[in-house]
Amino acid sequence: MRRLFPVTYETAAQASAEASVTDVAEREWELGELAEAYAYPDVQGPWLRANMVSTLDGAAQHEGRSQPISNATDMRIFGVLRGLADVVVVGAETVRQEGYRPARAREAFAALREAAGQGPAPAIAVVTASLDLDFSLPLFTSPLVPTLVLTGATAAPDRIAAAERAGARVVIAGDGAGIDPARAVRALGDLGCTRLLTEGGPRLLGQLVAAGVLDEMCLTLAPMLAAGAAQRIAGGPRLQVPQRFELASLLEEAGFLYGRYRRP
Repeated sequence: MRRLFPVTYETAAQASAEASVTDVAEREWELGELAEAYAYPDVQGPWLRANMVSTLDGAAQHEGRSQPISNATDMRIFGVLRGLADVVVVGAETVRQEGYRPARAREAFAALREAAGQGPAPAIAVVTASLDLDFSLPLFTSPLVPTLVLTGATAAPDRIAAAERAGARVVIAGDGAGIDPARAVRALGDLGCTRLLTEGGPRLLGQLVAAGVLDEMCLTLAPMLAAGAAQRIAGGPRLQVPQRFELASLLEEAGFLYGRYRRP
């Protein structure tokens, strides 16, 4: 069990003005406490949060994978965020690079999910224009909840058919080859998925940010330097005006910072 130092600001404005924190304590956090700390807000409609990890110099990956810049506590929070979500939205390249598997049911979250009217595990929703995926993988053939494939209206019919034969549910969320992020969020909401979690990668996160549909960022800042040409947590089109998010909570453990930021 790792020790965490929870830091909660009454408001981001107060934190900025006074540079002070409240409710600081050294204590151990159980999964249930983390679940409460990361609970989705009580809002109408879908709420989309992202969970990413970055080094001090902005690298989201090392040699193409996020695991080398993560740690045990980051993975613990990763599991909590999945345990709370209805669906995990992820880009096709991340599925290929990270070797994605179906989300598993966890006994620690069974009662919480049942009380919230959720299934035993979140669905995985893969965003892909080409549907260039290996549909023989367990992600498609043996999930607890059918995997979703989010794509555009002009996707190749034979690839759509291959996905459906494997047991995936194809959701058209765009008029062209790719998805429209706002339409994808609405489509997931129409399927009853309102607690949305995206784990990237950077290209997908950049699209979501540019479309203005991201509500919350959960970011682990690793006390590491990677240099090189690694991607940032978000790529894609540049915003004309940077979006401002407010700090909702902050945890620290062994130099790692676990921040949670919300759109005002």
